[in-house]
Amino acid sequence: MRVLICEDGAAAAQRTADILCASVANRPDAVLGLATGGTMEPVYAVLRNRIAAGSLDLSGVTTFNLDEYVGLAVTHPQSYRATMQRLLFDAAGLPPARCHLPDGSAADPVAEARAYEAAIEAAGGIDLQLLGIGHNGHIGFNEPTSSLGSRTRVKTLTGETRRANARFFGPDEEAPQFAITMGIKTVLETRACVLLATGPRKAAVVAAAIEGPLAAACPASALQLHPQATFVLDPAAAAGLKLRDYYETVHPGGGEARL
Repeated sequence: MRVLICEDGAAAAQRTADILCASVANRPDAVLGLATGGTMEPVYAVLRNRIAAGSLDLSGVTTFNLDEYVGLAVTHPQSYRATMQRLLFDAAGLPPARCHLPDGSAADPVAEARAYEAAIEAAGGIDLQLLGIGHNGHIGFNEPTSSLGSRTRVKTLTGETRRANARFFGPDEEAPQFAITMGIKTVLETRACVLLATGPRKAAVVAAAIEGPLAAACPASALQLHPQATFVLDPAAAAGLKLRDYYETVHPGGGEARL
């Protein structure tokens, strides 16, 4: 596991974008796993700027997003399909056929989840997965007590998650109760993953994920099992780490390891 502590939140977003860009430079037809949420928006802003400047070409990639709300049409402004179109897909000129998200409006969400898992496998698996982390330790919508061997499926969202997401919905709307999400086992089978966390509210859960016990109570702790997992943090999110000095010795300024 690599723990990269950057100067601030903007530098952490830049570092995350750098890792994704390096993956695409190494393999222009990479399969990318993408995430939504406020933490990721600065990353996509960096990617859009690089696309506009001509220094990044995503035309050959295939993408799979982590999750989607059940019951939202793709045209709903808070569906993750609409969000990704706005944040990245339109700027990258990616055709819809190569931009995969679960269909939250599917008549049979359980069957849709199984089909999504099969589509990831058919694509050869994910080369690089972006992740955020919820205040309760969830990755994707794998809420606490999710099986560490879980596959893509329908999950019931906790009240805490729904309250955190309520700010994205109008006063006359309720945050969805269910989502289709990649499972923890699905995430662990990606060839590499990068988790970005910023801000003081993430400090305790980041410490639990990196230095705490492997436990379903903190789903992100499963990344301790991943052979190519990277955490990219700002100082506030890293504040609870007991081994912070060590991480900064190995990766000064969030850069590459000293040899």
